[in-house]
Amino acid sequence: MFGTHDILLFIISGLLLNMIPGPDSVLIMTRSATQGLRAGSAAALGIGAGTFVHIFAAAVGLSAVLATSSTAFTVVKFMGAAYLLYVGISLIRSKKKRTSDTENKLVAPLSLSYKRIFMQGFLTNVLNPKVAVFFLAFVPQFISPDSSNKALAFIMLGCIFNFNGMLWCHFLAISSAFASKRVQASETVALWLNRLIGGVFISFGIKLALAERS
Repeated sequence: MFGTHDILLFIISGLLLNMIPGPDSVLIMTRSATQGLRAGSAAALGIGAGTFVHIFAAAVGLSAVLATSSTAFTVVKFMGAAYLLYVGISLIRSKKKRTSDTENKLVAPLSLSYKRIFMQGFLTNVLNPKVAVFFLAFVPQFISPDSSNKALAFIMLGCIFNFNGMLWCHFLAISSAFASKRVQASETVALWLNRLIGGVFISFGIKLALAERS
């Protein structure tokens, strides 16, 4: 179909790959747990938008530059690492805010607008050059060598992969939001959870900064 083959294997492989924990899934679970399902969905949609950028860039050959140019890969890599470090440090520095009623009353830390959460998801994904290299390595395996329009086949497979990814991302958002409602943690626990997750983002940033082209 459209110059592709083994679609079922592609779908299953894509779902399994989407389930591998990474900064995208951590961001979705964090926002869902701290701000609810809509926040988690906003993060998921931002990640999906970032994935579309990688899909169309790979289809027109722009991602090949990241795969072959050491300079381009390094520049984007450090931009992505810097952004992950920024998100991680922001989470670690989150504080309990005092209300005007009493100095001891606390409110939930670090609530963001849905637009800002969407952009967090978008930038976390689109500034990761490993995603671009992944698409160039994975998707062509399911495109027929004799396909008359390999770019169209690539876009179609990329859209299928992204759709399945959005299903998984929203499952994470729903389950995280549900779990947070069942477990009513105090603001102090939520604060330390933010800091713990901030440390995870910092580790992702360091890992990306040290990553090599494969």
